[in-house]
Amino acid sequence: MTGIRRATFVLAAAAAAALGPGAAQAAELHHIRIIAASPSEAVRWYVRHLDCSPLADRNDATDCQGVELMFWARPTMGSTQGTGVDHIAFSYADVDAKMAELEAVGVRGSGVRLQRFDGGETLRDQPGLFRHGFIFDPWGTRIELLEDPDRQGFHQVHLSSSDPAATLAWYRKVFGGKPARLRGRKEGLLLGDIWLLADAHPSGRPAPTSGRAISHIAFSVPDLANAAPAMRRKGLELEGEPAVPRNGRTDARQVFALGPDSVTIAAVEPGFAGVEAEAGAVADGRDAEPYKAPRTPWGEPDLQGVWTGNSAHGIPLERPPDLAGVESLTAEQAAARRERGTLGSIWGYEREWRDTTLGYDKMTPSRQVAMIVDPPDGRLPALTPEGGRRAEEAARERRRKAARPPVGPEDLTPYVRCITRGLPGMMMPGIYNNGLQIVQGPGFVAIQKEMIHETRAIPTRQREPLDERLQSWLGDSQGRWEGDTLVIETRRFNGRSPYRGTSEGMELTERFTRIGPARLAYEFTVNDPAVWVRPWTATFAFDLDDAQYELVEYACHEGNYGMFNILSGARARDREAARAAGQAGGSQ
Repeated sequence: MTGIRRATFVLAAAAAAALGPGAAQAAELHHIRIIAASPSEAVRWYVRHLDCSPLADRNDATDCQGVELMFWARPTMGSTQGTGVDHIAFSYADVDAKMAELEAVGVRGSGVRLQRFDGGETLRDQPGLFRHGFIFDPWGTRIELLEDPDRQGFHQVHLSSSDPAATLAWYRKVFGGKPARLRGRKEGLLLGDIWLLADAHPSGRPAPTSGRAISHIAFSVPDLANAAPAMRRKGLELEGEPAVPRNGRTDARQVFALGPDSVTIAAVEPGFAGVEAEAGAVADGRDAEPYKAPRTPWGEPDLQGVWTGNSAHGIPLERPPDLAGVESLTAEQAAARRERGTLGSIWGYEREWRDTTLGYDKMTPSRQVAMIVDPPDGRLPALTPEGGRRAEEAARERRRKAARPPVGPEDLTPYVRCITRGLPGMMMPGIYNNGLQIVQGPGFVAIQKEMIHETRAIPTRQREPLDERLQSWLGDSQGRWEGDTLVIETRRFNGRSPYRGTSEGMELTERFTRIGPARLAYEFTVNDPAVWVRPWTATFAFDLDDAQYELVEYACHEGNYGMFNILSGARARDREAARAAGQAGGSQ
């Protein structure tokens, strides 16, 4: 089973039964591996929300009260729910307080998603067992939170099985464990003080764990090579012979097998510490040789196709102060940065919305440190006095709107209202809908951005100037060709969708240059003397992906339930305030 993508978490608990004649000691439940877009961010998540501890000299694993969780950056096909390993569980002295803590944090900024029961509640009592509820980590691992005064911290591995009794008997036969009844009611195996439990799958047969958020569980077997024959006699079908894995951190051997209900199992020797991740391909930087763009039938550089900005998601506009002098990030740092950006903006979206974290996107995250390349320090220039005044006014207006419910749509941003993201904002990458389609004709270029479905039709031949009094959301654009570069100059904005405080007097210059068969460099310069003391320039790249990516209908207005919910909630708050005022008046 070498090469199959799987997730693992590590359980450091002793099994009670020996492997059989010739085995020096019993096997131990060693680890479970979890697939996560960024292992280091997964460590941060479990440390922050489930009280786990980071491991020294390891950024891909964490110790959860004696149970080690290992994380692996691989594509995943979905949640653990319904697979042979349905969920893992943590116990707290006050599960109501813990669930309230996580609900207060919510998905905003961290990626904690609560699973509600049919009645809408997040917690309920299991007669004779525990008060419990469920959450999901950002990568699809289903996690049970329960209240067991006898065991705090990591509590159990919960299997889903076509025959729970037979499944538990198989694990006891092959790896050991003490048969016991949890609280005298539920059959299970005790592996040290960790429970291995199993429930019947609702439809009979669970899905395989391979490729899902938890892809395998691992047991530690002393002298694995000599123990392998006994394991085979006990019914474990090993895939090949035990061997040190490629890029293994130690010389401990491992071997994979398939257990009941299509659960992938690893047997590892003591001291196994996972593998070092291999760096992915660099997704930024110009080609070593100058690239000559292909031509359209009428002789202009051909920029046409469906491009995406997925690889650029996570690049900050300004260079972070702690990265001064850094030329580029490592692949691991880039993946972690993009995942932080995703977790900070997913809100209540299901994982299927998050194009840049599913693992299906073939573009590796960009290692570019920041978008701004001029000024050389990568920071925005100083504000003018007028720019400072405008920034203070904008901050006051945000505080004013935050202090009271919106009266109507006009109190919300053009983005929330599905009008526009403005320029250059509409070109910036995010967690999803990063498609960019370019279509050309003689004398014109059309640029369509998937988010909000905005389309710009830009003339590339000089035309008669328009009336200076005309203004619009996206301004008035004029294009021209400078060699292989499309240059677009835009002015006469209406100032109602500013980017970083820009005024209606902003002049925006954009440059599109094809720098490889599948790379499009995008550079923009903002010149707004009313706001900044000097112009500034930023850049990032798009990737050609028309074989895989398709722009779909955004239908922003039709699907803008956020607008409905915001305004209906505001009116509900108005009614509550009116009732409270009436009651206060009546009591005087």
